[in-house]
Amino acid sequence: MSTSRSELLRGQWDMTWSLFEYHLERLRPEDFLWEPAPHHWTMRPDGTGAWTADWADTEPDPVPVPTVAWLSWHLGWWLSVATDHVAGRPPRGREDIPWPGPGEPAVEWLRGLRQEWQRTVAGLTDADLGSPARFPVPDDPAHTVGHLLAWVNVELMKNVAEIGQLRLTRAAAGG
Repeated sequence: MSTSRSELLRGQWDMTWSLFEYHLERLRPEDFLWEPAPHHWTMRPDGTGAWTADWADTEPDPVPVPTVAWLSWHLGWWLSVATDHVAGRPPRGREDIPWPGPGEPAVEWLRGLRQEWQRTVAGLTDADLGSPARFPVPDDPAHTVGHLLAWVNVELMKNVAEIGQLRLTRAAAGG
């Protein structure tokens, strides 16, 4: 039995998300803003009830260690924009993706984004995967929706591993 490329990509996404659930179920609100190193990126309250992500337009050297809060926002940001692209909506800017705050609000937000992504890609066929895509590589005419879905899976895997490692490190340190 042959597996289509779209089925393979969806299966990879599902497997990675199931690994993410292991950590999502165990994250505590205080895990999100734990600072793993003096040089870090996090989410900061802006005084109006909103949260602002630490950011630089060019990657600093050394790269700051992200907090779980920052990683959860980052994951939500790129997943929101990827969903916009696949759904044919105008993509939102980084500042237009609000982070709901630490703990259950962030976890539920991410789970909601997962459901939206799954609905958006559910009907894609292998032929659809060959369509042009302009995210995350806007200037490559050979970049396709299939490339975009593969990139989303890789980025999810990376962010899940980072969040999991931070959670495990904090727990092992007695945090």
